[in-house]
Amino acid sequence: MSIGNSVNSWGWLARAFHWLMAVLIFGMLGFGIYLTQAYNPGDPMKLDLVQTHKSFGFVVFVMACLRLIWRAVNPTPKLPSAMSPLMRLAAKAGHWILYILMFAMPVTGWLASSASPYNNADAYPMQIKNMVFGLFELPDPIENGTHALSDQFMAAHFYLSLALVVVLALHIIASIKHAVVDRDGVMERMIRGKPGSGRRNSNLV
Repeated sequence: MSIGNSVNSWGWLARAFHWLMAVLIFGMLGFGIYLTQAYNPGDPMKLDLVQTHKSFGFVVFVMACLRLIWRAVNPTPKLPSAMSPLMRLAAKAGHWILYILMFAMPVTGWLASSASPYNNADAYPMQIKNMVFGLFELPDPIENGTHALSDQFMAAHFYLSLALVVVLALHIIASIKHAVVDRDGVMERMIRGKPGSGRRNSNLV
């Protein structure tokens, strides 16, 4: 089992990044919905859970950085030759949009927290710092923020989450199509590393 990719297969590290990111992203989306629905603003329990949400958001950002670096230094397995140029373009565009959203989501959440007056000791004596699992504090790029500015970043965070849900849904539908309809080995490569011998299309180029 190779750690690196080849032109026909994904190495175990790339697959680990893929599935771990999937778990983190789906978990964060569900966690975010829970936070907005289960607690009222200012609830002490919600404040603690928001800090946990921020912490995992930081983990998502770091994982996205590592995944992008690993992708840059490894070959990317080629798409099946049977795919039309339009489908190839759609697949590549979908993956890059996912990367953009994996960075944009935690960044807008971080900026929203940084811009909040609750993060300013002068405006709010109790000052809610942006801590990562209570171990260290994130830098604060926005000083003396306002509720209006924080709300703008939170709105961006919300709409980006909707875009992420749509793109993930399309990604899952495309994966099912590759596995059930096309049977071209694309899904198998992300599960096993390489396509099985029974796939319909033998030309992965």
